[in-house]
Amino acid sequence: SAVELPMKEFGIMAGKITWVIALAAIIGAAMMESGAARRIVENMVSIFGESRAALALLICGFILSIPVFFDTVFFLLIPLAIALAQKTGKNYVLYVVAIAGGAVVTHSLVPPTPGPLIMAETLGIDLGITIIAGICFGLLPAIAALWVGQRANTRLNIPVRVEIGLPNHKEEAPSLMLSLLPVVLPILLISCVSVTNITIGNTPNWITFLGNKNIAMSLGAFVAILLWARYQKLDHNSLWEKVAKPLEIAGLIILITSAGGAFGAMIKHSGIGNAIEHATSGASISFLLLGWIISAVMKTAQGSSTVAMITSASIMFSLVGSGTDLPYHPVYLFLAIGFGSGFISWMNDSGFWVVSRMSGFTEKETFQTWSLMFAVVGVVGLIEVLIFSQLLPMV
Repeated sequence: SAVELPMKEFGIMAGKITWVIALAAIIGAAMMESGAARRIVENMVSIFGESRAALALLICGFILSIPVFFDTVFFLLIPLAIALAQKTGKNYVLYVVAIAGGAVVTHSLVPPTPGPLIMAETLGIDLGITIIAGICFGLLPAIAALWVGQRANTRLNIPVRVEIGLPNHKEEAPSLMLSLLPVVLPILLISCVSVTNITIGNTPNWITFLGNKNIAMSLGAFVAILLWARYQKLDHNSLWEKVAKPLEIAGLIILITSAGGAFGAMIKHSGIGNAIEHATSGASISFLLLGWIISAVMKTAQGSSTVAMITSASIMFSLVGSGTDLPYHPVYLFLAIGFGSGFISWMNDSGFWVVSRMSGFTEKETFQTWSLMFAVVGVVGLIEVLIFSQLLPMV
């Protein structure tokens, strides 16, 4: 019935994503609280030096936005950008755009962030392949974001208007290797299954088990919780009280994204895919371009990249199915939709206001920096996908 079917689809989507999103929330909170995220930032800035601090911030945003939500990554890194700008008296715009650019790329492309995770589930694409492709295809757009930041930095003279000094952390923090482990371990395990499937074809059962998304994320969360307990000196009761807080946030995200998944499933059942196919049958339009356009329109209309990805993936799945008839691997469609969701950001996007308020930019300055960077990332990503789908179709 019209009531029961959405509830059924809601449950199916929740079953696919609940455990992974909950564990990602725990990993993110643990990295923030244990000092692991701070260690990654400090070491990156130290390694690259003050002259290349923008590149260090870009890399930090790129890495941390895989398990940590965009807003939280920006909250973490913006005090460092302000402190660096106050110290050097320059490059504030560059630092802000670098943070936002690195974080928004992986937010749109790399599971277990909810949008890419549900896209991979909807399109039926191996999670390891989407992680590898998202990271690899995110590099060039991230560099383009840094270029936009450099150009905006020379064109705009925006002073530091917010008083947020760099926190004086005296607590002990994990080493850089341990700090990266909660992020890197699940990515390596999940990707290892995909790589062995492609290279040797017959993946050993133990690799398949460890590379299962639920097991891999559980191991990453386990490491993150150990670091959290060790470096915050938490006893058993205090630790589980702390763990409950990110689970509360994850619960809301799971409800919203599952509802989005149910909405997408109802789009598939409604026959809208057939209608779009009929409307575009004489136009010879590329499915990659169509997916990007639908995602960009959805993003512009309602502001949420996650909703744009979920809806667009559902529409495109109703058009292409499993993607076996496409002349390229369906992961390219996944990437095109992800980049489309990062094309337009304006006043209906919460990210627009996070960047504006936390950095002290006016609305006009946010359009000239954040929104411009967003658009360039979306276009560069689309061009990259169109080119590589021809040169390296992977079919």
